Amino acid sequence: MANGIMLSADNIDFMIHGVFSYDFFGHKVWITTTHVCMLIVLLLIIGFAVAANRAMKRATEVPGAFQNVVELVVEMLDKMVKAAMGKHALKFANYIGSIFIFILICNFSGLLGLRPPTADYGVTLPLGLITFTLIHFNKFKHKKVKGVIRELCDPWPFWAPINLISYVAVPISLSLRLFANVLSGVVIMALVYGLMSFLAIGWPAVLHVYFDLFSGAIQTYVFCMLTMTYVSDAIGDD
Repeated sequence: MANGIMLSADNIDFMIHGVFSYDFFGHKVWITTTHVCMLIVLLLIIGFAVAANRAMKRATEVPGAFQNVVELVVEMLDKMVKAAMGKHALKFANYIGSIFIFILICNFSGLLGLRPPTADYGVTLPLGLITFTLIHFNKFKHKKVKGVIRELCDPWPFWAPINLISYVAVPISLSLRLFANVLSGVVIMALVYGLMSFLAIGWPAVLHVYFDLFSGAIQTYVFCMLTMTYVSDAIGDD
């Protein structure tokens, strides 16, 4: 495919390209490779969800292969959230599970020759902002305004501006960490294919295993664990 949607030895770089544009109230709006790749990822996730829903409706006492996979995924995600959030896990299991699967499939999409959507800061920043909103919603809900002000002024009132900066830095650090790690893999693979050209046959698969599978899984886990840690800290001992 053209416009950098698919990665190949003949057509590869690490830039985001416009696929087509349309006029929206007098403004030109571009549909980019990120939109197309994200749509493919979402279709894969929706397809799996529909298949999993049908499988669980027809669940048997002796599960088949696909039912085993679905149950394993759900159990692993539930255990991860339970271990990090304890008694509050039930409230956040769906959200954490959703972003875990979304980020993981986005990171793994490089194995399909796609440009991972998470290599676009326009994707990771909204994820960080959603987590930021969730953190402070629960902070005000459980600690109330008085508790938030007390925490902001800890240990001394003149420390408030520094604490405020640390709050604002949370979505930036979360989004930049995920974005930079995924983009670095995209850049390195682009350099390998672009500079090695006809020599890049077979052996780059080892690099894909590291950058797309290993690093992609680690970054997904780190993002979700930090989200759960921040939210748990916002809830406090309530």
